[in-house]
Amino acid sequence: MLIQFLTLFPPMFDGPFAQSMIKRAQDKGLVKLEMINFRSFAEDRHLTVDDTPYGGGPGMILKPEPIFKAVDDLTAAAGAKPYIILTTPQGETFHQELAVELSKLPHLLFICGHYEGYDERIRTLADRELSIGDYILTGGELPAMVMAEAIIRLLPGVLGDPAAVKLDSFSSAEGILDYPQYTKPAEYRDLTVPPILLSGDHGKIARWRWEQALLRTARRRPELLEKLTLTETDRELLENNRLIIEDEQTDHVVKGGNSDEPD
Repeated sequence: MLIQFLTLFPPMFDGPFAQSMIKRAQDKGLVKLEMINFRSFAEDRHLTVDDTPYGGGPGMILKPEPIFKAVDDLTAAAGAKPYIILTTPQGETFHQELAVELSKLPHLLFICGHYEGYDERIRTLADRELSIGDYILTGGELPAMVMAEAIIRLLPGVLGDPAAVKLDSFSSAEGILDYPQYTKPAEYRDLTVPPILLSGDHGKIARWRWEQALLRTARRRPELLEKLTLTETDRELLENNRLIIEDEQTDHVVKGGNSDEPD
């Protein structure tokens, strides 16, 4: 897979992409990452990439010419048009199912915005406009990195254990949050592992994990349950814990529980 990033700040990608899983994926030849400074495609001697908005207003707007020319050149070099993603807070919110969809494509190109926004004509290049949340960042580089990691880890051979992907939150067939996980020691600072996980009864463990995943989803992301077909036993579990769940949700809001780049 080839993933390219049109950005004014290529060095921002050096640290995250030179570490851990993404570095190993590159070393194995499973993904190739290229950061291209679209300033080099500007056509004037000052390499101008932004200008003031028509009609007035604050800030500077990214000009269409450098980005269009960059896309033209990269498409010609590849011999086929890449799937183009525009990072913008106005876009569709990125999610796990979309990561899976994008991981099956051979060539992605992220356009990372900066300044006050894009010239609207740049949007015509995009196959998809994506956001990582309802907040504003200085540029689209960080959201592009987040999305790229979510995509790269799904590529065959990237993770040591392929089953790990299927156990992630949002990645199960049900699309709910993951159940609580524990490892050794069985007791630490008076905090103990649930006895059922030490029982060796895999049937009971599987049921406990499912129940915990349901309850955790009900507490933290209740809207995800709307997609599920619950059994009578599941509904009874949720109803029996309804008051506890509501109290925890209220406490979460009081404590301040829960991006994006400018266009």
